[in-house]
Amino acid sequence: MSRRVLSIVALLIGNAVGLLLAALLLDGFSIAPLSMIVVVVVFTLVQVIAEPLLTKVSEKNVPALKGGMALVVTFVGLLITDMIASGLTVGGVSNLLAATLLVWLGALIASIVIPMFLFKELREPKKK
Repeated sequence: MSRRVLSIVALLIGNAVGLLLAALLLDGFSIAPLSMIVVVVVFTLVQVIAEPLLTKVSEKNVPALKGGMALVVTFVGLLITDMIASGLTVGGVSNLLAATLLVWLGALIASIVIPMFLFKELREPKKK
């Protein structure tokens, strides 16, 4: 399988882990079982689209935001996915903020663990 496909699958798995972590730990944050795949795909697509846009805007207007860009992208991803996908219920502003941290942390841990155990090809540096 190509490195690009493996990276996409790893990103989807990482986001699924993060979203499940938030759903397990936060009251009011839920994902309908039949909507899980749709929610993960929509959330991942929003992140992939929003990250370059938000990075470009922050570099010009708010350079101090650069370090927390992953959290901002996760926040925006959850907010937009909540509006678009009917299977996701965030359950308020406090849940949105807590879910941002949990989803980011879950996806971060998964992005470290997945290449170690599942897709060993992703551990190797990119070939130019």
